[in-house]
Parts: sequence; structure tokens; C-alpha cells
Amino acid sequence: MRIGTKGAMVALFCTFIFSGAQGQGQSAGSGNKHHAKRLTERNTNRTLSPDDGLAVIAAALDSRKLRHSGDCSHLVHAIYERAGFHYTYVSSYDLYDGVEGFQRIFDPQPGDLIVWRGHVGIVVRPSRHVFFSFRSGGPGTADYTTRYWVHLGSPRFYRYVKDDPCPGCVLRAGRGE
Repeated sequence: MRIGTKGAMVALFCTFIFSGAQGQGQSAGSGNKHHAKRLTERNTNRTLSPDDGLAVIAAALDSRKLRHSGDCSHLVHAIYERAGFHYTYVSSYDLYDGVEGFQRIFDPQPGDLIVWRGHVGIVVRPSRHVFFSFRSGGPGTADYTTRYWVHLGSPRFYRYVKDDPCPGCVLRAGRGE
């Protein structure tokens, strides 16, 4: 049986990402590791697994076929939809503040969101600080520890919650609404 070039590239990329995730032990802005571990352990069975994260990465690699408006939050939404993880579209500003359907985490894995006020992407290889998003030249990867991204402030990381009754709904409590 002959494997297509695209299929082989996706398999190779996923192997590369997965091998990096196995030994990954550092994160930017990790804050309180003990608190992060409790948050992660509490809902691990409800959030994206490492395999689910690889499905998101595979959808990102295939994102050239997606129709999107050239905006990071629409691109990320389309990628998650293509990977089978549905949520109500929200802007990167709402994602940064926190929305139902995503749990804030401190040790990202491939497929998690990395969010600044005004920009969102998908973590590809946390051990190398690589993420995928819409950039000035179109969809692509970048290192979130470079000067450009650092000047945007500390990013927040979020993991999709699988069984949330209202994925992507904006949290209203504490926002004066």
C-alpha cells in the first residue's frame, strides 16, 4: 500500500510532537506548580488527552483548506471544529478572561490554547515553546518566548473540556454584567 506524502508528513510531525510532549517538563509562566498539578489532576479525564491534542495539531497542519477571515481566533475555532472539538466562537479577549468549555492550565500539552489579550494560538511543542496561529504572513508557527510575543505580556494556557454543557460560553460572573 502506498502512503501519500501528506499522510506521511502528518504522521512524522505527530511523532515529532508526541516525542517532545513525553519529555516536556517546563512551561512558561507556570506559576505555582503545586496548584497547577491539582487543577490538572482534578479534571484530566474530562479534558483533551495527549492523543486529542495531536488530533488538533493534525487539523492545524491541514488548516490551509479551512476558510477563515485571517484572524487568529477564527482560525483556532475552525481548527478545533475540524478536529471534532466544538465550542461557541469567542474572541481572543474572551478566551483570555476565561470561558466555559476551557480549563486554565499551567503545564500545556500539544493542542492546548495559548492566549494573550488580543491573540490566540494552539500549542504545538511546549518543550520548545512552539505554537501555531495566524501571523502576518498567514498561518504558521512561532516561538512564544521571542521578544515580540513576550512584549504582549504573560500568556495564559487553556485546555478544552470535553463534557462541558456550554463549550465556549462566555463567563459573565464578575464582569459587571
